Amino acid sequence: MQEKEKILIVDDERFNINVLVAILKEDYRLLIAKSGEEALKRVRFYPPPDIILLDIMMPGMDGYEVCRRLKSDPETRHIPVIFITAMSEMENEEKGLRMGAIDYITKPVSPPIVRARVRNHLNLKLAMEKISGQKLKIEKQNRELKQAARFRENVERITRHDVKTPLNSIIGFSQLLVNDENLTEEQQECLSTIEDSAFRILNIINLSVDLFRMEQKTYPLHPVPVNLLHVIEKIKIESGGLIRGKELHLQILIQGKNAGPKDFFYAEGEELLFYSMLANLIKNALEASPDRETVTVSLEKNGEKKQVLISIHNVGSVPEEIRDSFFEIYVTSGKKEGTGLGTYSARLIAETLRGSISMTTSEAQGTTLSIRVPATE
Repeated sequence: MQEKEKILIVDDERFNINVLVAILKEDYRLLIAKSGEEALKRVRFYPPPDIILLDIMMPGMDGYEVCRRLKSDPETRHIPVIFITAMSEMENEEKGLRMGAIDYITKPVSPPIVRARVRNHLNLKLAMEKISGQKLKIEKQNRELKQAARFRENVERITRHDVKTPLNSIIGFSQLLVNDENLTEEQQECLSTIEDSAFRILNIINLSVDLFRMEQKTYPLHPVPVNLLHVIEKIKIESGGLIRGKELHLQILIQGKNAGPKDFFYAEGEELLFYSMLANLIKNALEASPDRETVTVSLEKNGEKKQVLISIHNVGSVPEEIRDSFFEIYVTSGKKEGTGLGTYSARLIAETLRGSISMTTSEAQGTTLSIRVPATE
């Protein structure tokens, strides 16, 4: 059985006390105090009252002073106070409410009004306690999430440091050995492959912490002019095995014309971010393209909008079940080893570069990814 709520009635007149007791005794546990000083002692009982019905005009310490002391004490300020008074002047009501009372009931009291006011304020108090409890719970969960995020970041930082140290050694020794005149051409190519692979892993490690910052909108972007053609040519060389294996052609266009060996095309951003984004998207396009087809990377500049448009097109189409969620995290289709992070990270990078990314796809037209980023001045 649920315990009855406790009400403290404070009044120096026995008649007034008896009236309120008769109205409330069936539904509540009642405490009585016949002075302000006694009321302040009674609120220290455990558990404290759930609500206080407080007379204003009392000898010695009046109801205003009792209310002021209750509301100035952290231990009692949460207890609702309803003034019971014969005074009905507006300025007296305003004074009491300003001191922290939640309501007024004027004498002579009406039993239905007393019961309704008390019940309403007790329900409100219960609702506020639930909200406060939920708030504390959410604050605790937020603290735990922040602590977990800090722990994860620390672990990742340690892991990256532990991995980067041997990687730097691999890169350094590869660079030393590749210049050895005693090596055959095949051995030099193998060392170059080792060096390139180590650099790619190093870039992935560096980007892992950056993606977390991008999610939190705290990535410190330092934009500089980046030659996108140089970045794409590097990706083309790295994708050589995939291109040859599927007999594909990777076409690079600048303003609608085939790019030449001496051409260049600049956009505003960071080279590592452009490399990471375009490597993901171009590799995806090559993998999704049917054999013996052409994958086209187009670079166009819109002078009026001071914007660069990078378009990546292949004749394959995106599966219908992932079209609406193509750039969301962990979305993948048809890849046994796919993580679903490629297009998600591409979207984060495009937005970090102060740009945008979109996709159109159909069986008839194939798939086009469009990235818009700021042009150089």
